[in-house]
Amino acid sequence: MNPQDDSPTPANPAGISADPAGIDAGSAPVLAKAVQALAQELMRERRTDRRWRVFFRLCWLGLFGGLLWLTMADRVHHTAPSTPHTALVELRGEISADSEASAEQLIAGLRNAFEDKGAKAVVLRINSPGGSPVQSGIINDEIRRLKQLHQKKVYAVVEEVCASGAYYVAVAADEIYVDKASIVGSIGVLMDGFGFNGLMDKLGVERRLLTAGENKGMLDPFTAQNPKQRAYAQAMIDQIHRQFIGVVREGRGQRLKETPETFSGLFWNGEEAVKNGLADKFGSLDYVAREVVKAEEVIDYTPRENVAEKLAKRFGASIGDGAARAVSSMVRLR
Repeated sequence: MNPQDDSPTPANPAGISADPAGIDAGSAPVLAKAVQALAQELMRERRTDRRWRVFFRLCWLGLFGGLLWLTMADRVHHTAPSTPHTALVELRGEISADSEASAEQLIAGLRNAFEDKGAKAVVLRINSPGGSPVQSGIINDEIRRLKQLHQKKVYAVVEEVCASGAYYVAVAADEIYVDKASIVGSIGVLMDGFGFNGLMDKLGVERRLLTAGENKGMLDPFTAQNPKQRAYAQAMIDQIHRQFIGVVREGRGQRLKETPETFSGLFWNGEEAVKNGLADKFGSLDYVAREVVKAEEVIDYTPRENVAEKLAKRFGASIGDGAARAVSSMVRLR
């Protein structure tokens, strides 16, 4: 074979000569391009990852900002408009410490309404079956204090229902307006519960209750009712009833036409409520603002519970003392 011949040999059939590092000199540019492409791809992936991290951080920041805005939005104090207006505060649903019709919520709105110099009068729009006598009493007391402090009239406007604890609040107003079909009254107090001791005897279930203090297990639904404890509970709600009656008589004065049924817990429609002095006249919010207050523009001062607060209440509720909690939840102005 000619030693100058460049044809392939059995030891190197491809005809490629290797460099000292073991890499074919002819494939070096291809390898360099591959490395460059790999480096560019890595850089693209890093940039993409960095963009996604920034995107998600901005999303979390936006979510946090939204929650913060929701928390603060309903707390912003109303600014007085340039023209006189009617201030509105709404009482809706059951009156209790952990509801939107709590004394804390309503009083916050009432104070803002009274303090606003543009508000000619305050309208309390009511649609509630009642609830806690304590919360109702606190709201009633504060309305009377604010009326005297700011020398502004308060008008209660009833929609569907103004019963029991809601009526306890309404009598603090200077006048009560109703619809002919509104439900008004129910001036009474109740304490309800169940007794399961007979059923437990039939099922062969034994109640094991340990107390320190002979009355600590009072009103336990799994124990037979104790006559002494029952009399004590009855005396307590009778006393609350007398307090309720006193507040109604003070608020309504000579307008109230008392009968043996007035404080029996009965309720009446709006037409009968006007006749017996539980209410004054017929009228809606718009009517009162236009014809009575003489300020058609209505500004709502009702504090609205936001999403963050609802979540906090739902997940942050704690369990209090059993007996005391049971009594406070059972005693209602309904």
